[in-house]
Amino acid sequence: MKLNCLKNQAMIYIADASLFITGKRLEGEVITVPSVVGELRDESSRTIMELMNVRVEPPLRSFREEVRVKARVTKDSEELSSTDIDILAKALEYSEREETILVTDDFAVQNTAIQLGIKVMPAAQRTIKDVLLWEKLCIGCKRRFPEGDVCPVCGSPMKKVRKSKVK
Repeated sequence: MKLNCLKNQAMIYIADASLFITGKRLEGEVITVPSVVGELRDESSRTIMELMNVRVEPPLRSFREEVRVKARVTKDSEELSSTDIDILAKALEYSEREETILVTDDFAVQNTAIQLGIKVMPAAQRTIKDVLLWEKLCIGCKRRFPEGDVCPVCGSPMKKVRKSKVK
C-alpha cells in the first residue's frame, strides 16, 4: 500500500472516510468524528487511520445546527448524510479558531463547506470548480421552486437543478 505525503505541519485536517480509504498521508493533526470511524469497513482503511494517530471527537450540537441551516440555503441538505453533517460541524468548529482544512471527495460536502468559509481539499478526486445553489424544477410545467418533490401547481415530480453559481 502506497501512502502519499503532503507537508504542512501546523495544519489541522478534519477528515471524512475518503482520506483513510485512499491512503493519502498528511503531515499535521488529523481529526475525524465517530460516525466516520463507523463507515470504515475494511481493515486497510482502519489501519491507515490508526497509523495516522487520528483523534476522534464528536461534533458539537450548535455547529451541527449551523451546518443544517446553511445546507438548507444551498439545497445540499438532501444530499448530506448525518455523517456529512457531523464532519462539516467539526470542521466549522475548528475553522473558527485554527487554520483547518476539510478533507473530502464529496461534492455536496465541499459545496456546503466552501459556503461556510471552510477550506477544502480532496483526498483523491478533484475539488469542485463552482460553488452552487440548487432549486427544484417541475418536470411538467417547468416552474421553479425552492424545495419539494411534487409540484404544488400541477402535481408533477420535481428534480433538483442548478439555481446559480457563486463566484
